[in-house]
Amino acid sequence: MSNFIRTEADLDAAIAALIKADQRFEPAFTLAGRPPLRKRADGFAGLASIVVSQQLSTASAKAILGRLQAALDPLDHTAMLRARAAKLAGVGLSAPKIKTLKAIAKAIDRGELDLPALVEMPADDAHRLLTAVHGIGPWTADIYLLACLGHADAWPAGDLALQEAARLLFKLKARPTTKEMQPLAERWRPWRGAAACMLWTYYRHAKQRDGAPIAAGAKPSDSKAVDSKIVNAASPKSKKASAKKAAR
Repeated sequence: MSNFIRTEADLDAAIAALIKADQRFEPAFTLAGRPPLRKRADGFAGLASIVVSQQLSTASAKAILGRLQAALDPLDHTAMLRARAAKLAGVGLSAPKIKTLKAIAKAIDRGELDLPALVEMPADDAHRLLTAVHGIGPWTADIYLLACLGHADAWPAGDLALQEAARLLFKLKARPTTKEMQPLAERWRPWRGAAACMLWTYYRHAKQRDGAPIAAGAKPSDSKAVDSKIVNAASPKSKKASAKKAAR
């Protein structure tokens, strides 16, 4: 049976269960306070908004999403299927995002992706179905499951802000990788989503900036929420530079 975080009461219960499972979250709660309830619209519109917001500032994403909603009213998979690529590019969507949104719309139209059915599925099963669609990566799937459907066990392991918050809170020597974030969170099941909310809030407290989700690959100029040191460390260019330096 799946647990959900859809109301303030759900969030309170999830936080209490998480702290009971791992008391290291107690000082985080004391220092940073209670995290806000992160709830977005679900369905195609909700998934589309996550795709649109990737690697963009909050203001830019909001502007593009507003234009997209005005151009495709209502913003559903049927309208996306009919929309020409030139029209979508005109509202500010990049070619990769257009391709992803088109792929999602086609998957829904063909019955390959049943978004309403994801609601009652275990988070891991729903995650597999989402990532089977072209262009939906693990981060997008996890943010949709947590923010749009309220799955209490969704865990965006590739989120840069969560990785940095984990390093700070648990006093790790280095920022954990996406792969390392998975075993780190095993003890928090079935409340990994609550852990994500707590860590985002702790990140905001520690960095004195917004603790919003940050997709891997985001750029420092894309959002005030991004710690430039985190992003630079994750970039391919930085890794090449580090390798050259080490070889000298």
